[in-house]
Amino acid sequence: MNRRTLTLLVVVAAFTLSLTTALFAKDVTFTGKIGDSMCGLKHMMSDLSDKQCTEACVSKGAKYILADEAHKKVYGLSDQDKPKAFAGEAVVVKGSLEKDGKTIHVVSIEAAK
Repeated sequence: MNRRTLTLLVVVAAFTLSLTTALFAKDVTFTGKIGDSMCGLKHMMSDLSDKQCTEACVSKGAKYILADEAHKKVYGLSDQDKPKAFAGEAVVVKGSLEKDGKTIHVVSIEAAK
């Protein structure tokens, strides 16, 4: 096999792989509340609002999460900057579920209507 044919095969394989990944990694919509990894589905500091509790836990090292109370699931969020504006609030997150099934690769976050 000559060098030109090999290069062409590599380019075709890379294109096919990127196309396949794009087809299977479609963005989906998730709904829930922006919370923190320390509390999960239910905030532990009952004397604080959900927002205050989330901000307090994140300031102590917890990560922002999406708490889907309807399905009793907690999802990690790949982006830790976008959720700051929505701490403790109901949101719609658009993104794709990563291979671990526990983390959302965040594309956007909006307030729930």
